[in-house]
Amino acid sequence: MKIKTAIGLMSGTSMDGIDIAVVETDGDAIVRRGPGASYSYEAAFRRRIADALPIAGQMTARAPLPDDLRQLETAITERHGQAVERFLRDTGIERTDVDLLGFHGQTVMHRPDFGFTVQLGDGAALARQTGITTVYDMRANDMAHGGQGAPLVPVYHRALAAQLEPGMQDQGVAFVNIGGISNATFVFTGEDPVALDCGPGNALIDQWVEAKAGIPYDAGGRIAGEGTADQATVGRYMAAEFFSRKGPKSLDRNDFTLAPLGDPDLSDGAATLARVTAISIARSGETLDRMPQTWIIAGGGAKNASIMAELRLALPECVIITADEAGFSADFMEAECWAYLAVRAERGLPLTFPATTGCREPVSGGVIVSAVP
Repeated sequence: MKIKTAIGLMSGTSMDGIDIAVVETDGDAIVRRGPGASYSYEAAFRRRIADALPIAGQMTARAPLPDDLRQLETAITERHGQAVERFLRDTGIERTDVDLLGFHGQTVMHRPDFGFTVQLGDGAALARQTGITTVYDMRANDMAHGGQGAPLVPVYHRALAAQLEPGMQDQGVAFVNIGGISNATFVFTGEDPVALDCGPGNALIDQWVEAKAGIPYDAGGRIAGEGTADQATVGRYMAAEFFSRKGPKSLDRNDFTLAPLGDPDLSDGAATLARVTAISIARSGETLDRMPQTWIIAGGGAKNASIMAELRLALPECVIITADEAGFSADFMEAECWAYLAVRAERGLPLTFPATTGCREPVSGGVIVSAVP
């Protein structure tokens, strides 16, 4: 099967910008990772996205988009196009060498219980803007087949796991992405991957430090590192109905709020939320018949020393390492995934499976839009 060069575009639930990465792949076993880069949204645009979430929360169907969201979608798409142009310049990659763009878009509503999800991003407009065939809207077909529409990254995690030492897979590997929401994929040799959203990732911590200190996130987990977690508050979070449900399961960014936190001081609040993130991740492994021995952490949470320390406390018998330490990319794993998924979608290969999203059968997905000459 021909190897394709694809660029993945990811703007996650942290709403802080666009991650871009290039992958050469057959959409199956062959994965050659290329460069990646991040392009931040300006503060005013982050606020514009955040202000749009309550509007999206009133939607009862995917279409039509309210005018405010339609205008925001245009702006998001334009910024993704600009990011692609900058990435090509920064890396020296020739446009004609890129076969596909995998375009995630910006999630503003995810309601699997009601069978719909909304990612703002106009794939046809992006294809016209960049001149590159674009694959987008990769969650909807899974939901049409009874799935949660998330997480979609497990099939890529499975491909990465094949690059690890065989002994690691035999003992089980957990790939965890800690973005605004955290999700995990569990891979054992010879078995289909199992996946689920774990709980709040960085979103609540980001909201807390912005509300209390006017800063967008807890860089390196330093604020949390100066505080003390309140276990009673952790217990209130962990008593949520979500944690009693078996996977596959997925979350919307707004499914958890700061309300249970109360009003501690800045550092104690951050420390408490860091522990909530870690405990919810560790608890996800308890849904399995056996606990994976190696946990590979990616996303912004991999840079939060407080979350990483809490994970090691919560999983004392396991090896906890960052994706960088495993030879992968903590920053760009999800963007790489969207490049990989674009090639799978073009080939008609499954993106999701019953054990990863709860779909009735393995299904492909995505809308493919050819670039207009």
